Amino acid sequence: MIFHWTKETITDMVERTLEGERAATIAQRLGCIERTVRDMQLELKLVERQQRRRWTAAERKLVRKLYPDTSTVKIAERLNSTVELIYRLAARMGLSKSAAYLASAEACRWRREQTPAQIAHRFKPGQTPANKGVKRPGWSVGRMRETQFKPGERSGFAETNWKPVGTIVADPEGFLRIKVRDRVNGLPMGWHKSIWPLVHWREWEKYHGPIPAGHKVVFKDGDRANCAIENLELISNAEMMRRNTIHKLPKELVDTIMLLGAVKRKVRENAEKYNERSAQPSV
Repeated sequence: MIFHWTKETITDMVERTLEGERAATIAQRLGCIERTVRDMQLELKLVERQQRRRWTAAERKLVRKLYPDTSTVKIAERLNSTVELIYRLAARMGLSKSAAYLASAEACRWRREQTPAQIAHRFKPGQTPANKGVKRPGWSVGRMRETQFKPGERSGFAETNWKPVGTIVADPEGFLRIKVRDRVNGLPMGWHKSIWPLVHWREWEKYHGPIPAGHKVVFKDGDRANCAIENLELISNAEMMRRNTIHKLPKELVDTIMLLGAVKRKVRENAEKYNERSAQPSV
């Protein structure tokens, strides 16, 4: 199962990392694997990438002895390592689990031999299911009808995040957006203009028509929540650049602005990459 990072889980992970909690502990709390937490810590530069572990002769000898008939998790705990590193070492050494271990209760159950009765009831290659193409409207057994999804029914995140058409909300940049239609099968994602267009753009186009290419609609008073037509003006991209230039400001202020911009870009990149729930609202 793919783990989806949200603003809340990223914040929780950052705080616990700064408090010194191990990645494995954080992963257990968040309900994901340790590698997922480690990758995010590295991406946000919360930790440094560990150098490749150098195995001693004694450690290699121990792994060679234990690996065939011992759980990899137990070996990792004994050597103060990760399961992934043990797997990599075993692969380089040409080690594999023994048949007795794979058939034991300690191994994954799908690796064990199945009984003749189980094998006899498997689907065979090319076999056609008996109910292929059969439609049974209204058919149900037991509690099936009670637990089936109904047309238009939502649950979980879909129910929590859904907003009716006409809802106005602020996006992560502080711009107001209005929902004009529902998504179809969850698409298009994010703040797509066909689902969540900008309120101030719609307000401008209502009075002045389509916005020409190479131009932006901006707020005269700088308040992104004030979308009244009297507070809006159309400017070119070149004029936008001149207004936002920072070259004439003191160096200390320029450094601060540049750092703040870098932080905002990183937040936006993470929100897009991990499909942040709060940044991709209604369905």
